[in-house]
Amino acid sequence: MTLALSSPFSFLRRAGVALVSASLLTWAPAAFAATDLQLPGKGVRVQPLKSSIAEETFQTLLVMKALEKLGYEVQPIREVEYPTAHLAIANGDATFMADHWDPMHNDFYKNSGGDAKLWRDNTYVADNIQGYLVDKKTADEHKITNMSQLADRAIAKLFDTDGDGRANLTGCPPGWGCETMIETHLSAYKLRDTVQHQQGSYSALMADVIARYKSGQPVLYYTWTPYWVSNVLVPGKDVVWLQVPFSALPGEQAGQDTTLPNGRNYGSVINNQRILASRAFIEAHPDAAKLFSLMRLPVADVTAQNNAMNDGQNSSADLERHTEGWIKAHQSLFDDWLAQARAAANR
Repeated sequence: MTLALSSPFSFLRRAGVALVSASLLTWAPAAFAATDLQLPGKGVRVQPLKSSIAEETFQTLLVMKALEKLGYEVQPIREVEYPTAHLAIANGDATFMADHWDPMHNDFYKNSGGDAKLWRDNTYVADNIQGYLVDKKTADEHKITNMSQLADRAIAKLFDTDGDGRANLTGCPPGWGCETMIETHLSAYKLRDTVQHQQGSYSALMADVIARYKSGQPVLYYTWTPYWVSNVLVPGKDVVWLQVPFSALPGEQAGQDTTLPNGRNYGSVINNQRILASRAFIEAHPDAAKLFSLMRLPVADVTAQNNAMNDGQNSSADLERHTEGWIKAHQSLFDDWLAQARAAANR
């Protein structure tokens, strides 16, 4: 089924009508009447996982609410980083996560047992890009278009924030997967002597980047879409994407061409976020398999919700309201997912 997209902000506007009275992440079987045929997951406990990225909560909640409608006893989200999440799901200690990046997380997938223990045969959020950006003012003034130019000490020094003469690149925390790509690039493009990869709390580091940009200082950082950063520092207006001199990726991604269809090369292939699930769970519950294979969430809607969080709508009640609002705005689509899932269970 083709997903009919509304304005990316429309579901948030509708969600603002009222708060949902039920507490976040609580399963309430009395909230709707249904037969056992409508509840193929009745009595089955499901454990969702997500990383420390708060903006992944919305995607996760949407899957949880669909599973609840099928009767599953969905537990509160547990927060672990991606490598641990893959292993936990593979070992049966958790059921699913809604933010497996393919191919960026391929090493985590392989090292956790691959297809024998895990399932990811779906596309939940498609066409995610990632890469490096600098402020447009500095890029235009010094004609900076490519990461390889940071090998020039004079260019690198423009982005030095700690006085050591090297560019300070705001990058990825350990365990996210993107940090290995950045480290691979620093070696492949011979930038070790001129660029320092700053790691830590990404949100805190980006807050510093945004503050420096607003004060007129040069900035250099890594980010991805969908995420709120590119609505604060808008590519093409405030900042520009840097290309890379050639493709270079780590691990299971090695050898892939990162050139995009438009001919540009930002150093990463287009990723799809997939729902990652336990293979044993999927094989035992064809309704969940069907549900996961059907669910689609537009990048624009994820970005809109993430922007709302960045603007202060980040409480548990806000996230609940955003999720319920998206469902209400796409009710017929959501109901069709459930109908097809129930049909798969009852074949």
